[in-house]
Amino acid sequence: MPSIAFTANLRRHVACPAAVVQGATVAECLASYFQQQPQVRTYVLDEQSQVRRHVVVFVGADQLRDPATQSDPVLPDTEITVMQALSGG
Repeated sequence: MPSIAFTANLRRHVACPAAVVQGATVAECLASYFQQQPQVRTYVLDEQSQVRRHVVVFVGADQLRDPATQSDPVLPDTEITVMQALSGG
């Protein structure tokens, strides 16, 4: 089954332990995780259920291609990593 992990910079704002989840897409995996940890949803998704601008999601080693609907496919051994995006100038 896929797994989801959060980097330390997000964990300092909200309790978001790593977990094994169910799903065939990133959206399904996130929904499964949010059922277990509902307090994390607003840190990752905005009001339109899109990945927030300050959040980056990796599916294995690749950045999520579809942050609007999170339709990227997930295999049973996929590791999803959620981290705070860095910006600056």
